[in-house]
Amino acid sequence: MGKLNILFVCSVNRMRSLTADQIYSGDERFNVDSAGTEISANVRIEEYHLEWADYIIVMERMHRNKIRKRFPEYYQKKPIICLYIRDEYDYMEQTLIDLLTVKFEQVYRTEIAPLF
Repeated sequence: MGKLNILFVCSVNRMRSLTADQIYSGDERFNVDSAGTEISANVRIEEYHLEWADYIIVMERMHRNKIRKRFPEYYQKKPIICLYIRDEYDYMEQTLIDLLTVKFEQVYRTEIAPLF
């Protein structure tokens, strides 16, 4: 099995998704990237992100909804999984790192790994 392409998505790609990208950038299981849903995002999510990703990991339901509205053709084709992590943490804050790790590893064990 090759590496899975994981796209982490939050609002502006400055705190949550960027932290997740940093945490998992060296993980041998994944190729990772990150983006934001807002126009003001450091890196705004684009069609090429969705084409590349095997799994799209969003931080909140609103991110899934924005992807659905902006890219309806990908909403049905790509698995989008929500971690339910609110925007209340700083970049690389230890609490955020712990939360991302626990929640993403649970998703990986229960929803992703069993398929491979």
